[in-house]
Amino acid sequence: MSSTGGHGLGRWTWGVPDEAHDFRGDRWYRRQALEQAVAAGHDVTAVVRSPQKLPSAQVRVVTADLASADPVALRVAIEGADAVLSGLGPRSRSEAGVASQGTGIIVSAMRAAGVRRLVVVSAAPIGTMPSPVRPEPAEHDSGDGFFIRHLVYPILKTALRHHYADLVQMEDILHASGLDWTVVRPPQLTDKPLTAAYRTAYGQNLRHGRVISRADVAHCMLRVLDQPETIKQTVGIAN
Repeated sequence: MSSTGGHGLGRWTWGVPDEAHDFRGDRWYRRQALEQAVAAGHDVTAVVRSPQKLPSAQVRVVTADLASADPVALRVAIEGADAVLSGLGPRSRSEAGVASQGTGIIVSAMRAAGVRRLVVVSAAPIGTMPSPVRPEPAEHDSGDGFFIRHLVYPILKTALRHHYADLVQMEDILHASGLDWTVVRPPQLTDKPLTAAYRTAYGQNLRHGRVISRADVAHCMLRVLDQPETIKQTVGIAN
């Protein structure tokens, strides 16, 4: 997508599959990010499956399925941008894997286009899940309380194991990308309005941070573009 003001970047691209909404309802990231970016004066390019479903006509549209798109084709959307924002997530359990697959394609396209800044959405429990990059993560996140550690997350990691495994792989792709990435890790999402009064923490979750609105997550994704200290960082966020 592109920008002429607001957060101070020239152009940026928002990539998210049509009606994307993993099990946390991520289809709303697209609407919130686009509306907030346009309101702030950004020049936006949206990469979507179905452009007729876009909430705003004030954006440049590139039609592509980021689960299987050709990285070369995505250069049309990415070239000249200052940053790429991604809210990739599956529409159903059968589409588990779309976040890592799509992120790999985005990373390849960004390298080809010479664009370095990338902001993505993950999930709060991911920091304590093992991966090839983090084979022995901390057993508990220092920001999580007893209830979250011992009751909520064990249930979620079982119920959403395929989805979380996809996000773990997505984060590993970012670590190996060489790009200037930021991962935003929200807890349970709500449809409450934007407050811009949320809390954030680098490298950990937030104590008593059980919920956050999708509007505030979108706001945070835009805000970190002006915060170079968030590069190569995971950012916990909560009300």
